[in-house]
Amino acid sequence: MPKSTINITRITFPEISLNVRDAHKLRGYFGNLFAEHAPILSNHFDDGKLRYKYPEVQYKVIERVPTLIGIGEGGNLMIELFMKINQLVINGQTFEVYNKNIARQTYTIGIDEDLHRYRFETLWMALNQDNYPKYINAESENEQKALLKNNLISHILAFYKGIGLFLEPHERIMAQIKVSERETQFKSKSMLAFAGEFTTNALLPDGIGIGKSPSRGFGTIKKIDS
Repeated sequence: MPKSTINITRITFPEISLNVRDAHKLRGYFGNLFAEHAPILSNHFDDGKLRYKYPEVQYKVIERVPTLIGIGEGGNLMIELFMKINQLVINGQTFEVYNKNIARQTYTIGIDEDLHRYRFETLWMALNQDNYPKYINAESENEQKALLKNNLISHILAFYKGIGLFLEPHERIMAQIKVSERETQFKSKSMLAFAGEFTTNALLPDGIGIGKSPSRGFGTIKKIDS
């Protein structure tokens, strides 16, 4: 089956400890600091309108470590800009940056003949305003699970489309999920999200986010070694 490759750049600030909920504050800080690059760094245009594109730069807090993920050209811009960073200001607190780790890795993406397991390192926002009522009002757990599985497949397809990978007509994504419900805060509102893992024949890079609001740190995935 045809496959492609993509470069993923990861920048971490290992000496700084933040809460998971601070991921969107990282996004706001860097978006303001480098406002001229806002379309890529914060996925918004200068007039504030949303840039409807899969985010090439994503902000996360993983195991309390501030983490930035750059995808393709987003990674190139990250390296150029973030080498200049010597401090972070989050919640009015200034963190001096004495050490930052930068790594780049090339991943193969596409549909594989084998199955691969991934876990969500951050909560997966699986539902939107249209399918949330369907999930809540589902008549059985199996119906809920089927809806989540279909959403997962749609989110993987959205990632592929967002980075310019389009599947052949005969290619199909298969998936199984094993997740549990969690409550999280999103824009000062309580939202339903999910923790757990999934298995799929889709090859996906470590660190990228799928589902709703990946630029704010949600839906970050990591492959589980077999």
